[in-house]
Amino acid sequence: MTTLNRREALALGAGTFLAGILAGRGVASAAVGDTLTIAFNVNLPSFDPTVGPSAVNPTIQAIYQSVFDQFIGQAPDLSFKPGLLSEWGWNEDKTKVWMTVREGVTWHDGSPFTAEDVVWSLDRAAKQETGNPIQFIWSTAGNYQIEGNKITGDVIRFEPTYFKWMAFLTGYVLPKAYYEKVGAEGFEKKPIGTGPYMFDAYEGNAFLRLKANPNYFGGKPPFETVVFKFIPDATSRVAEIESGSSDITLDIPYEEFDRLKSASGLAGVATPITDIGMIFINNVDVMLDKNVRLAAHHAIDKKAIVDRLLRGYGVPIDTLEAPEYAAYDASIVVGYDPEKAKELLAASGYSTDKPVKFAIQTTRGLKPKDYEMIQAIVGMWRKVGIEAEIEVYEIAKHYELRAADQLAPAAFYNWGNSIGDPTTSTGFAMFGPSPHSVWNTDDLDGMIGPLWGEKDEEKRIAGWKAVSKYIAENGYVIPLLQYVQPIVYKSDLKVTPSVAGSMQPVLIGRA
Repeated sequence: MTTLNRREALALGAGTFLAGILAGRGVASAAVGDTLTIAFNVNLPSFDPTVGPSAVNPTIQAIYQSVFDQFIGQAPDLSFKPGLLSEWGWNEDKTKVWMTVREGVTWHDGSPFTAEDVVWSLDRAAKQETGNPIQFIWSTAGNYQIEGNKITGDVIRFEPTYFKWMAFLTGYVLPKAYYEKVGAEGFEKKPIGTGPYMFDAYEGNAFLRLKANPNYFGGKPPFETVVFKFIPDATSRVAEIESGSSDITLDIPYEEFDRLKSASGLAGVATPITDIGMIFINNVDVMLDKNVRLAAHHAIDKKAIVDRLLRGYGVPIDTLEAPEYAAYDASIVVGYDPEKAKELLAASGYSTDKPVKFAIQTTRGLKPKDYEMIQAIVGMWRKVGIEAEIEVYEIAKHYELRAADQLAPAAFYNWGNSIGDPTTSTGFAMFGPSPHSVWNTDDLDGMIGPLWGEKDEEKRIAGWKAVSKYIAENGYVIPLLQYVQPIVYKSDLKVTPSVAGSMQPVLIGRA
């Protein structure tokens, strides 16, 4: 393992350091062989995939899924499959949960993976003091009992998505004995999992290097080494793939995708994914006015944004439920109507001569044309009597502000929901007590609350459709589009895109 401290790395200089760390390869002439270099669009704030804001960042899951395994696996088409659990379910009256633990798995340090690791991980996730952002899901079951590789537990409060979350955010199994030995600080310095790749070297805000796990239960990975280079700037990611410094990248501007996928030695794939581009509305200041909220929605020409800025790569939507989600309702339509927007604003005393004013926050380069989309929207708003000031922030800052309920009156974000359940889209984004919501009003919470534990699946989905319709009618959020994820890679690679938008190294091989 290469070990250089931050001072030594800075002394070498970024270019020299990366060139050396990538096992002797010239960074500008990287060639696909035993090493796969990924120009990644976000940094890695923490190695623990179960706590803190980064745990609920869908993009980072590609890294976490490389090092750790989840309780339940998920295929690229979003279907569920065995993970560290080979079987799972409820008893007939749904008062108990049961699980069968996969046998013959080892941790990266060679120690055996056991049912005790599963129970410890579940108990740890359920404790509020641990800081798991999905604690209120994991705490719905407990009192686990182990008998060999079989686990049973009590249903404390029936949660219909309990097992789905085991394949989603924070649904990872960590090593009980190792974590208790080294503690949180030691785990950050040298994390271990059961996943296809093992931690090898890390330089914050620069790169992460992983080595193949030769004992992985799913078979040896296709590459001996994987390097994630953290490059939030989209223009720089384009330069990385065009120069040959990286082998693959994602979420670049679509005009660059169209250009590069036809370039010699390169290929590309663009797949609709479960991510939704949306504008959070915070129930503060002028956003307490329903007319302002609805006017802001009616003034946005989503089709024009998709066609002109995204070159057609996107699906305009008016609900937080994408077509792949269980509670999607195509009849929910808000629609582009600038004249209606002007009427609504006029009813509240606003006009182009006396505009309503508020701030809107956005990332820049996290998603293709994210900043440019907000620029276009601000221009559309200006035409009807809305004057919005743009504030750019990093995605980590978004999570920090959202958790503290301190987002601006409007804040652009992309919401991932790879398990396709309405609770993990509309529910967590809009339910006041959720740590991921910034809209907090009793009327909406009163509609959503009873749906969390609804055992009748048909009634549950119908209830979520009614919630989505109510949200659209009241302008509590502004959904914009379902994303299409562009991936560009060297033509001697074979890439299996994931509908979850998670570009895992195990889905990349040699052509």
